[in-house]
Amino acid sequence: MASVRTRIPPGRAPTRRPPRTRRARRARRPPDPRPRAGRTVDSAHVTDARTTTSTDDLPHGPARRRGPLRAGERVQLTDSKGRLYTVLLTHDGYFQSQRGSFRHSELIGRPEGTVLTTATGHQLLALRPLLSDYVLSMPRGATVVYPKDAGQIVQMGDIFPGARVVEAGVGSGGLTMSLLSAVGERGHLLSVERRDDFADIARGNVDSWFGGAHPAWDLRVGDLADVLPDAAEPGSVDRVVLDMLAPWENLDVVADALAPGGLLIAYVATTTQLSRFVEDARATERFTEPQAWESMVRTWHLEGLSVRPDHRMIGHTGFLVTTRRLAPGTTPPQRTRRPAKGAYSADGEWAPEDIGERTISDKKIRRVRRDIHRRAEIEQSGMASQPGARPEAGEDLLSHPEE
Repeated sequence: MASVRTRIPPGRAPTRRPPRTRRARRARRPPDPRPRAGRTVDSAHVTDARTTTSTDDLPHGPARRRGPLRAGERVQLTDSKGRLYTVLLTHDGYFQSQRGSFRHSELIGRPEGTVLTTATGHQLLALRPLLSDYVLSMPRGATVVYPKDAGQIVQMGDIFPGARVVEAGVGSGGLTMSLLSAVGERGHLLSVERRDDFADIARGNVDSWFGGAHPAWDLRVGDLADVLPDAAEPGSVDRVVLDMLAPWENLDVVADALAPGGLLIAYVATTTQLSRFVEDARATERFTEPQAWESMVRTWHLEGLSVRPDHRMIGHTGFLVTTRRLAPGTTPPQRTRRPAKGAYSADGEWAPEDIGERTISDKKIRRVRRDIHRRAEIEQSGMASQPGARPEAGEDLLSHPEE
């Protein structure tokens, strides 16, 4: 029997039939929104992703941290080995890791503390992150103040509800959130940052944590010596927190703003900075004798009778030094011992390289600012992709493992 060949019209490409393999058919198949076998999901606690397309009704303030998990919220997943993953829940989101995968819609609407069992048989614990977790996982350009130091600043600095606090050196906003939580909505926090890009990153992180603009927060860009005299009346500030390279350069303007008995706390990284700040504070004769310390945190391994310190710990991160404002016209008591003259040079300006700090590239700052604005859009819309688009298989939207 003679074979018959079909003639293809000119200018028309021949059509090819897709391969009839199981993998090819699975790739062309649209994703199934239903939970797969082997995954523990209670349908009574699952919210249909198609019922809500906006998170405008997402609670703000304390109510944001209560109730079932919602789209636009941040969730921290913990696997059986203790690895942490921070995920921003979206209606069309999809999480995938070596421990298995699931759709965000399976977690939205369920109570906090839910344990999901993936198709691979691994379990993931879902909880809202604590402030200490959020600070270490949020986008940042500048190095953040570690939670152990932020807790010391709030406690040893006596940041009380309703206090009028000034913060210089906002960075990525890690310490700012602890200060705002301490002063409350009836207090006032004036944060001054020299760099506009750092201020933009800090505002995005703080607004994301509190669910909007905090009523007690006033963020300004500029030098503390220029901003503080215009923003605060003399003797009207209760507490001042300095997290900057050369805090001794602002001792006079801080002394003018602090009320008698007000407290100044500085966070410095090196002993050279610590010595310079303490000696300059003494030289002004407007503050009490400074007190300095550092804190180190060591966790413990708890497994049956094997109770021992962990091999890794959070060691030195910085020094904290406090001093209080004397009453006007009062001189501090004379000290019996004075340091030798010429112990350090008072000339020249300080640079980050002088104390071993790494410079932050402009490329990283642009990337972090872009991520901040992208996250804000997702929190408002509750969608990680454009309307009508489906997430690709294996796509993990806005989630990353924490170190």
